[in-house]
Amino acid sequence: MKTIENPNRADWSKILKRPTQALENIENTVNQIFDDVQRNGDKAISKYTELFDGAKLSSPIVTLEEITKASNSIPNPLKRAIQKAKHNIEVFHSAQKTKRVSVQTSKGVVCWQEKRPIQNIGLYIPSGTAPLFSTVLMLAIPAQIAGCKEVLLCSPPNEDGNIANEILYAAQLCGVTKIIKVGGIQAIAGLTFGTSDIPQVYKIFGPGNQYVMAAKQLATKFGVAIDMPAGPSELLVVADDTANASYVASDLLSQAEHGADSQVILVTTSKQLIKNVSDEIGKQIQKLSRQEIIKKAIDNSKLIYLETDDIALELINEYAPEHFIICTKNNDFYVDNIMNAGSVFIGNYTPESAGDYASGTNHTLPTNGFSKAYSGVNLDSFTKSITFQKISIEGILEIGNTIELMAEAEGLQAHKNAVTLRLKDLQ
Repeated sequence: MKTIENPNRADWSKILKRPTQALENIENTVNQIFDDVQRNGDKAISKYTELFDGAKLSSPIVTLEEITKASNSIPNPLKRAIQKAKHNIEVFHSAQKTKRVSVQTSKGVVCWQEKRPIQNIGLYIPSGTAPLFSTVLMLAIPAQIAGCKEVLLCSPPNEDGNIANEILYAAQLCGVTKIIKVGGIQAIAGLTFGTSDIPQVYKIFGPGNQYVMAAKQLATKFGVAIDMPAGPSELLVVADDTANASYVASDLLSQAEHGADSQVILVTTSKQLIKNVSDEIGKQIQKLSRQEIIKKAIDNSKLIYLETDDIALELINEYAPEHFIICTKNNDFYVDNIMNAGSVFIGNYTPESAGDYASGTNHTLPTNGFSKAYSGVNLDSFTKSITFQKISIEGILEIGNTIELMAEAEGLQAHKNAVTLRLKDLQ
């Protein structure tokens, strides 16, 4: 990891740059695959599944027999762990339900808002170097709580044409209605256009690599909504001498193992901590199974020394991390003033891994600086708000002239007339 001391503000943008590929290179590939899937449907998807995943499938649809077999193969201790995580996620997301908001804005004018579930949704579950069955919980559980009618799950198969047992077990546990063996750009394209095997959906959820993120963004051009731009994982830790260096190092490594294009950053007011964390990373990495991936991610990562908490906070808000860990003597300062972050973890005993799996919060979060404007997935992500209004005779008499004057000022005579006719009948 590169150590940087007191960087000039003019250099922050360069220092904080994510390790992403040139967008035009990615977009060309995504556009080509989208066009092929739109024209050739399942045939194109089958071609790309064989090309990218090495799997030649007679059918991409997961059968009940496969789900049962997968579920039976899961060890009971892991089943209990998944069920515990499911419980905590359910508790936190169920608490996010809101009641109908109703108010009388004027005499005889009542307005209210109600939530309705998005009927058809698609979940994308990565399964490249690690089968992210935890993401199934994070997406399918709030979908179930929201009352989504159709919950379709896409995940890439391995070379044998199978999806990880843990993904299938979590999917059936959380009420997924259909599972398809398809990944990458072709999965997003299939959910966007619909094919014989893949129903078209209204909204697509789930993280992925840069190609998947670009595909999701392209899907919006065809009228399909997405949860957020969610690409390679990232973590920023702010810490000082009160932090445990071994814990900080373990958190940085835990995110680095997601992928070679992940990024982890330590921001600190302690030069000694930088040395201690660097030493710990060197020790801990030797014992980890995904060393090669971690080393590549570490090459994209930084150890940044800044003199004060105020300057550190400015830099952190500029970076807008997906995950943000706070381990300082002044935790409340960062908690109260962080503006841009996907999810925040506070104190020496709150590892980011907790949010990834079992604390109850959602781990599907905005990356690449998008936390400046996007929220992470929550219950509202699976619903839409519909407004209602009911106006009585007293109400139209109360606000009718206001509408007429405003409509006339905008030159919209028909708008005015819709009110004028009613007012004349009431005179």
